Amino acid sequence: MRILEVSKLYPPFWGGIETVVYDISTVLKQKDYDVDVLCVSESNHSSREVMDNVNVYRCSSIVHMASTYISFEFIKVWRSIRNNYDVIHVHLPNPLALLAIFLFRPRRGCKIIVHWHSDIIKQKFLKIPFIPLQNSLLSNCDKIIATSQVYANSSLDLKKYLNKVAIIPIGIDDKRMSIDVDRIKKIKNSYPGKLIVFSLGRHVYYKGFDYLIDAAKYLDDNYIIIIGGQGQLTSSLNEKISKYDLSKRVKLIGRINEEDVSSYFYAADIFCLPSIERSEAYGVVQLEAMACGTPIISTDISGSGVSWVNKHGVTGLVVKNKNPQELAKGIKYLSAHPFEKEHIQKYFMENYTRTKMVDCLIEVIKSA
Repeated sequence: MRILEVSKLYPPFWGGIETVVYDISTVLKQKDYDVDVLCVSESNHSSREVMDNVNVYRCSSIVHMASTYISFEFIKVWRSIRNNYDVIHVHLPNPLALLAIFLFRPRRGCKIIVHWHSDIIKQKFLKIPFIPLQNSLLSNCDKIIATSQVYANSSLDLKKYLNKVAIIPIGIDDKRMSIDVDRIKKIKNSYPGKLIVFSLGRHVYYKGFDYLIDAAKYLDDNYIIIIGGQGQLTSSLNEKISKYDLSKRVKLIGRINEEDVSSYFYAADIFCLPSIERSEAYGVVQLEAMACGTPIISTDISGSGVSWVNKHGVTGLVVKNKNPQELAKGIKYLSAHPFEKEHIQKYFMENYTRTKMVDCLIEVIKSA
């Protein structure tokens, strides 16, 4: 069986969707499926390369705006290779892929599987011209994969197509979160005597870091909140920390090297995902915390899968959305009532490995 994974980008760009596409492609290849990836390059150069035994077509782009790439090369390559496959697995949102598939349909008999990662929430103006293309694909595809039933049920885009929806939770590589004892010790020693609350993500509006910083007002100096990542709101977050004199309780540490990420999860007593909008459709970063046995505090976002992933009372706590006092209350509770790391890791292994995700995908493909 020949499978084409259609993605916006692909590693070494490690975005959320790109990581899922990488994990799916890698495991499918390990299971002896013939897998290629079609994606856009962040540069103006096209290439065809092999990454971890997977053939990757990277297509040059000419414009990048509002999280969307314009690439004539992508459409050209799609047209030339689309009929070589038994399965087209397209990951959305991706307006460029919608256009390419609308212009040049795959051959008759080829199965089309849509992987619906999230609705377009913020750039709704961008979505309007692509709605007919999106509806065409959803009408003609064989199956639609959603990452949680909660998200699928709340999606207006999927409302007419729920009969096609199959639920496959995102999984990650259980071996990715390696233990570096010296690095973990160094992180802990940087904050002696402190209970470490770790958070990680792009500094953008829907991540809710404003609320996590506000939560520090209700904690004492025995707690330290470490926020990794960077983004358009980094400056304003730093200003807020200074304005409320919270520098002893909140640290923005910038981008964390990939090899150091797991050490921060292991060093942390609590991981907090304070996201506030459905743009956070799933919260893959919660799986990384689970793999390390770190209890999670997440928020109850209406229509999002975040609180479905973090099972309240099993892997952590789910608290009210946009509520700093509730975040602080949850942090205090977990510090006084720590969860067993082994129980969290066991739940992760039973539900959220990438191998389990791909096994479910194969079943969906076979049944489509």
